[in-house]
Amino acid sequence: MSATPEFLATARAARAGGAKPAKARAILMHPLAKPVLFVAALLPFAWLLYGAFANTLGANPAEALIRSTGDWTLRFLCAALAITPLRQWAGEVALARFRRMLGVYTFFYGVLHFLCYAWLDMGLALDDITHDIAKRPFILVGFTALVLMTPLAATSFNKAIKWLSAPRWRALHKAVYAIVLLGLLHFFWMRAGKHDFAEWSVYAVIVSVLLGDRLLRWARSRAEARRA
Repeated sequence: MSATPEFLATARAARAGGAKPAKARAILMHPLAKPVLFVAALLPFAWLLYGAFANTLGANPAEALIRSTGDWTLRFLCAALAITPLRQWAGEVALARFRRMLGVYTFFYGVLHFLCYAWLDMGLALDDITHDIAKRPFILVGFTALVLMTPLAATSFNKAIKWLSAPRWRALHKAVYAIVLLGLLHFFWMRAGKHDFAEWSVYAVIVSVLLGDRLLRWARSRAEARRA
């Protein structure tokens, strides 16, 4: 499989900056690294599935499934967004290998979140689901985020990059910034009814750091371009 243009560009920059710690790179580039991440990312799903069959999800298992799948969607989204700043801070280009897998798992848990809502909360009644999405803003915002995630997941393979061209592919995948903000808004409105914003605040801080880092780097690059 060929690497993404962004990965290749980062690799060239890393080579220009000197050698990085061999041990960390060896771990990240190990053939088992991706399979281990693949299995690890499935563990929350396996645990929830076990809990549903073993009846260990509490007094309201439907709500537990809906909330938990939503939480894992946001966690994987933050993890995927963290790859670029971590790669830049650590100077370790091999981290980029895991970004698309984390992105696909974000979509996977997002679809599970919506299916749990549609099935367990709405009984798969299409008319009721459509009416509920239109009536309740926090559900509309969450559904919009899932819709925006769909083309990103559908173009997460190398052939899609060649088909779209690298600049268009990168432009399309910048929708992830809108997605994470919509996800935060969805979570905020969901917790607003109970006036419980503690967990939301943690995600808000994480997202602010991740997006703030990108904004600062963009501003620096623009300033350097003007000086050149």
